[in-house]
Amino acid sequence: MRTGFLLLIILSFAACKPDRKVNTSFYYWKTVYRQNAVENAYLQHLHTRQLYVRIMDVDMGENGADPIPVSPIIFQDKLADTIQIIPVVFIVNDVLRSTTPGKLNILANKIKTFVDGKVQQAGKAGYQELQIDCDWTTQTRENYFYLLKQIKPLLAGKKLSVTLRLHQVKNQKTSGIPPADGVLLMCYNMGNLRKYGPQNSIIEVSELKKYLGENLAAYPMAMDIGLPLFSWAVVFRNKQYIGIDKRIFFDILNHQKEFASGGGNLYTAKTDLPAYGLQSGDEVRWENSDAKNIQTITAYIGRFLKPGNVKVLYFHLDEAIVKKYTYEELENTAHLLR
Repeated sequence: MRTGFLLLIILSFAACKPDRKVNTSFYYWKTVYRQNAVENAYLQHLHTRQLYVRIMDVDMGENGADPIPVSPIIFQDKLADTIQIIPVVFIVNDVLRSTTPGKLNILANKIKTFVDGKVQQAGKAGYQELQIDCDWTTQTRENYFYLLKQIKPLLAGKKLSVTLRLHQVKNQKTSGIPPADGVLLMCYNMGNLRKYGPQNSIIEVSELKKYLGENLAAYPMAMDIGLPLFSWAVVFRNKQYIGIDKRIFFDILNHQKEFASGGGNLYTAKTDLPAYGLQSGDEVRWENSDAKNIQTITAYIGRFLKPGNVKVLYFHLDEAIVKKYTYEELENTAHLLR
């Protein structure tokens, strides 16, 4: 009788446990916004109601003294009425290295004014959230947190969110907890891009586990999750990193007259290929984010996330990128967090 009663209590608590609500969204990281039928279909099928749109980068101007907007987005089309805009501003870490509170006050106001203007160009009367993206360090933490504190009251009740890198989760004591209303964990670019070899620096499950686990469970703020959908070609010359070449696509690497497979994700140029900036003997490492790996890290993260609602943001919304994934693959990925 006692065992049956205890079982009834356990089942009652299990029945009362709320499911985590997961909303799916995307980043839009292009410098020109245009309506696109394929991209809109993904938004509609995944019931996306918010689009996180990169408004601009903030970097130091040529005078080295004042920050300026870099590559701000141009809206050739308006956003659909059914989509809310969440503006995102990327701040280059060097902007924060040597500055004064007075200049940070000015920067906070300029960011707010610039964002408001771009939101209007997008055809929106306003926005509910501003996200600041910055890979701050222990050296820039004080200035970055000060800037966030200056931006927050300018938003008049709107949400202020910030992005979070894996190292900032692991090193919470030295990195600090940002003074924001919410954080989004960027679960990509987690390996050593410049290291020669067959690894995949975009998404490495073993590398992710080094940073998260109990560190994620111990983080004092609830967080949303950013997942990668992109791929790129990493080029090495004499086994030394020389850069990412956006002109090289996976199909090109399978041209046997131009490239030889080195096994795995490594390819070697057979001859000089000036169209791609390659010399004979250069090696290309193809890195991508396949659905299986994305789902593996999502399932792992789900074990440590705090209870409550969560957004999954895919990086990023571009026809050439998203059409490599089925609706079901993206839906199933988000479902792993429920």
